[in-house]
Amino acid sequence: MRSVTLDLVLSAFAGESMAHLRYLIFADIAEREGFSNVARLFKAVAYAEFVHARNHYGNLGEYNADFKASAGTPAGPGTTSKNLELAIRGEEYEVNEMYPAYIEVASFQRERGAERSFRWALEAEKIHAQLYREAKIYVDSKQDWPLTGKVWICSTCGHTYVGEEPPERCPICGAPRGKYVGF
Repeated sequence: MRSVTLDLVLSAFAGESMAHLRYLIFADIAEREGFSNVARLFKAVAYAEFVHARNHYGNLGEYNADFKASAGTPAGPGTTSKNLELAIRGEEYEVNEMYPAYIEVASFQRERGAERSFRWALEAEKIHAQLYREAKIYVDSKQDWPLTGKVWICSTCGHTYVGEEPPERCPICGAPRGKYVGF
């Protein structure tokens, strides 16, 4: 893999890994504050971030060196409202700045695997940002997010869907319904 794309894959891996753990911490806080559905959302999206990290990691191939993780991320846990704000900011950064630039570089350098994992993550992050915005409206009104059904995560690409059943095929990667994990 060419060095610029490699640096971006390492950065994306680090960022998604941190998001995974940060959202699990946020889920614990939401649960303690009585927002069980928001906690479920955080747990589901944490799994999606794990899927993104796994996909980025899989592009490292024969990489065999240390690296310092540097991934911009809003941090500093607080109330569920604050944590949702941090999550929104992180997702919007990935959607509006990070992944579009990473995709362009990977495409230019013809690193198709990296480009695919960046595209898959980008599409899922758009959904995460919207779900967090919706949940924050309720939390700021001292109500739990009125989740009906489950939060479904495609274990191939991280696509996120809310409903009784996941889609027949993932609209991002084409995986069959059986690849979804429900929360």
